[in-house]
Amino acid sequence: MVARPPLKMTIDAMRLEDLEQVQRIELASFNTPWPSNAYRSELVTNRLASYLVARIDGRIVGYGGMWLMVDEAHITTFAIHPGWRRQGIGERLLLAFLDLARDRHAREATLEVRLSNLPARRLYEKYGFRPVGLRPRYYSDNNEDALIMTTEPLSDPRLRERIERLRAGLDAAPAPTGPFDPGDLETSTDGGVSESPAHG
Repeated sequence: MVARPPLKMTIDAMRLEDLEQVQRIELASFNTPWPSNAYRSELVTNRLASYLVARIDGRIVGYGGMWLMVDEAHITTFAIHPGWRRQGIGERLLLAFLDLARDRHAREATLEVRLSNLPARRLYEKYGFRPVGLRPRYYSDNNEDALIMTTEPLSDPRLRERIERLRAGLDAAPAPTGPFDPGDLETSTDGGVSESPAHG
């Protein structure tokens, strides 16, 4: 069998014409998905929001959103298509948001994640997020608590060194090779990522 060649991934700003693909991933990733018009409203009217998509050969395989409020970058939503998980796409997208937060002069980044979502918590801890509090009964589908996680100051030399070391590891890692059947792996119902207030 001939090995499948690696695929090129790009990360760029979400556009209105992306919303159909984004909504398909949303429905596959969240128990309480945003309605179809929510992202359109965010893109058109929310000046505090930035949304990014990860593309492979023109196909959207992941996306996320961030609100910049004063000096805090709040990652509000984040999801990878079930068939493209475990290939470093989420890490690359998270790195893009941390870069964007620094470029926008945010002091720190923060997010919420389900207490039960251990894969996501491990990913965020890897990139310098630490638990700082709880939001009781945050998720409306099962009243699960949310863990609030926040980074050290983004200008902290130790955090910057960690991020650059992880970036170098990702750059040296194999590129994504293609989708697999998500039934082959156990995946969390929220896509291994945090959920925004609108999801809760």
